[in-house]
Formats: sequence, structure tokens, C-alpha cells
Amino acid sequence: MFKAILAMLVLTGAFGALAGCNTVDGIGKDLGVAGAATSDTARDVGKKM
Repeated sequence: MFKAILAMLVLTGAFGALAGCNTVDGIGKDLGVAGAATSDTARDVGKKM
């Protein structure tokens, strides 16, 4: 049951993200920004350790 709910939430989020982008280029830019933010956060946490 938990897996079904989790899968539904992931799919809903993915479709919402895709609906927010008009082109494949837009999706790539969005993913690039998310990746950069993740890398920056990981780097900051690494410096604090």
C-alpha cells in the first residue's frame, strides 16, 4: 500500500514538473539548476564537517 501511494506521489510530481516546462530545453535547464543547488548544498555541508 505504501509503495502504491509513494509511486502515485512521484508520478504526480513528475507530471507537474513536466507541465511547468514548455520544451525539452526548459526541462534540461530546470534539472541543471536543481543539480547545481544539490551540489552547492553538499559542498557547504562538507565544509562544515
